[in-house]
Amino acid sequence: MPMVQSTVSIIPIQGVDVQVERRGKGPPLLLLHGLDGPAGHLPFLQRLTQQFDVIAPIHPGFAGSAIPEHFDGMEDLVYLYLDLLDALALQQVTLVGLSIGGWAAAEIAVRNTSRLAQLILVDAVGIKPGSRETRDIADIYGQAASDVTKLLFHDPTRSPALAELSEAEIARVAANRIALALYTWDPYMHNPKLKYRLHRIDVPTLLIWGAHDGVVPVAYAEAYHNLIPGARLVVIPAAGHLPQVEQPETFVDHVVSFATR
Repeated sequence: MPMVQSTVSIIPIQGVDVQVERRGKGPPLLLLHGLDGPAGHLPFLQRLTQQFDVIAPIHPGFAGSAIPEHFDGMEDLVYLYLDLLDALALQQVTLVGLSIGGWAAAEIAVRNTSRLAQLILVDAVGIKPGSRETRDIADIYGQAASDVTKLLFHDPTRSPALAELSEAEIARVAANRIALALYTWDPYMHNPKLKYRLHRIDVPTLLIWGAHDGVVPVAYAEAYHNLIPGARLVVIPAAGHLPQVEQPETFVDHVVSFATR
């Protein structure tokens, strides 16, 4: 598969410099990355660029970018991307959110779908379907790295080994975790009000889930699915929380089939 040339731009949004990678040709697809950080180096994104104009911003605080002083939670990220959609004058966008990016995408869609053609949520966090005593979302902060890897991956050998990373890469991983905590810590990985707003989503919606997700299992996906009118759910075998990493071809096939139906 030939590499598609990319452009990286810094787009100022209300005093925040947003780093955006853009590559590919076709209808626009806005990709909001997950807790593992930007996905520009991963094979699934390269495959998407064969079908879409992929626009992939970096959440402030990830990949060495600065966290704005006034940011203190997910809502800041949501309004940043609503403004980005306006700044780029995008229309008929396929909005794809991975993990915490899925949470952000759902929050965007309950506020304003006027620029969206469809919504795809991939192993999204963001809701709490159970009671106060129910552990709906696994605690990834209080466990050893090896145990977190088992939650994220069906095949833990697919996870990058920390021992093989350079000092700069390890520092970046640590900075990513700080940013992740900013967006997801309080309350942990969800907005208590979101489940009461998902009925507002009025664009076709697909949920893609890894069958062996240890962070938010398929039962969590089914709760999300039941709260979004007309949503579809597909479960990918032999994949955990990152099906786009473990099963990239199957993942892209589902995205393309849904978005170009």
